[in-house]
Amino acid sequence: MSQKKRIVIVEDRTIVREGLRMIVSADDGYSIAGEAEDGYEAIRLAKNVRPDLMLMDLSMPKMNGMEAIGEIKRENPDIKILVLTVHDSDEFIVAALDAGADGYVLKDASQAELMIAIKNVLAGKRYLCPGISEKIINGFLDKKVAKPKTQIDSLTKREREILKLIAEGYRNKEVSEILCISVKTVEKHRENVMKKLDLHSASSLTSFAISKGLIEKENTPAKPVDS
Repeated sequence: MSQKKRIVIVEDRTIVREGLRMIVSADDGYSIAGEAEDGYEAIRLAKNVRPDLMLMDLSMPKMNGMEAIGEIKRENPDIKILVLTVHDSDEFIVAALDAGADGYVLKDASQAELMIAIKNVLAGKRYLCPGISEKIINGFLDKKVAKPKTQIDSLTKREREILKLIAEGYRNKEVSEILCISVKTVEKHRENVMKKLDLHSASSLTSFAISKGLIEKENTPAKPVDS
């Protein structure tokens, strides 16, 4: 009897994780090796559990899936990553593939399609859901489509992390504790982010983060904090 493939679910919504757990566990060939609610937890599980595949949401608190994919693939290139998201824009699809994702499925896909995607990705094949345009598929595979340039591209990785945490309502001290850096460093990065984006308040940073898909509206505080 062949060994079960170990899968980690990375999704911040409990009800979605529970549904995915039931779907995947129903197949005798797979077992759930762990679950994560944000990108930081996903990176930790990838290192400690070394699963065969990770089902990765993109919009999550603290660290999003896009950032997590890049980190995981740099440290554990053999781990397969299948994106499962609501985002169907060219910008998200190309960015996820560029970060190292092995497959991309939309959350409105059927259970049967999800299982087909998992099977294909574990077999070493790239899987892209039928809703993705042929132009994006061919362009990426041929290396002829450049990643769309946005304002986000002007920010460093650390600046994007801080922007996301600020938009989620974390104060400077809390951000420093999450990222293990000093409050002064957080303040400096925050200042750089505002200057690069020409934004001048926590509320404007939050609106920008929502518009770029870094966070979802329901993950934002009732009233943005400024420090």
